[in-house]
Amino acid sequence: MIGFIGLGVMGRPMAEHLITAGHKVALYRVKPASQFLVDKGGIALDNARAVAEASDIVILMLPDTPDVEDVLFGADGVAEGLSAGKLVIDMSSISPMATRTFAERLKQKGVGYLDAPVSGGEMGAKNAALTIMVGGEQTDFERALPLLEIMGKSITHIGGVGDGQTAKVANQIIVGLTIEAVAEALLFARRAGADVAKVREALMGGFAASRILEVHGQRMIDETFDPGFRIRLHRKDLSLAADAAKALNLALPNTAMTQQLMNAALAIGLGDKDHSALIAALDHLSAPGK
Repeated sequence: MIGFIGLGVMGRPMAEHLITAGHKVALYRVKPASQFLVDKGGIALDNARAVAEASDIVILMLPDTPDVEDVLFGADGVAEGLSAGKLVIDMSSISPMATRTFAERLKQKGVGYLDAPVSGGEMGAKNAALTIMVGGEQTDFERALPLLEIMGKSITHIGGVGDGQTAKVANQIIVGLTIEAVAEALLFARRAGADVAKVREALMGGFAASRILEVHGQRMIDETFDPGFRIRLHRKDLSLAADAAKALNLALPNTAMTQQLMNAALAIGLGDKDHSALIAALDHLSAPGK
């Protein structure tokens, strides 16, 4: 039995792929949006402890570090239902430092732990095409790999526990800063009076070409900002980068600037829009018409 906790925008299709592949999957926090997983054969249980008791491997896909800690170690949490030989795979994007602490606590129970955060967004989850960055012991990785291959396309064992989360934070730095750069460029082109679609087309043929210019640049032109990946979640990831930079005495000035732009986006009500809506935050800050 596989346990799956975290049935949000990303978790629902990931759990669905496991069920479709023939696995028995125990689920917790089934809501109307995830009821279809039960209809497909998933097994709804009352709490995280029950999921852990019923499962050999428990997968988490939760929003933030406190959520993972609560599901693991809170009342009726996963840890209460675990026994030696079981494996936890946390596919959330959380603090690398906290990840190492969680893994050590479970290691004392004889439980394996992998951090396996993902990149690829909702479409990557739906298409089983996620990029998965894994930290943990090699034996645990080999045990988990057949499951990860059901949910993802590019799977890399980075190193020890916490290294998967470190890779994900690095990914989010690159993605966030590149989205911000594309937003600045396209806003500049629009305010200068150029045909923004033509500008993007030209840039896609040069050294500025990128997947973000291709996908998010089109969203910016069309102003289609339904998530996708919410700005408030990307801001959380850049907060993880800022916290790690502080611990490492490391300067990440452009990461800090992009995090502040995301703060501004939340302040004007864009927190639940796709992160391509950073262009709308820049537009607002640029005082249109003045």
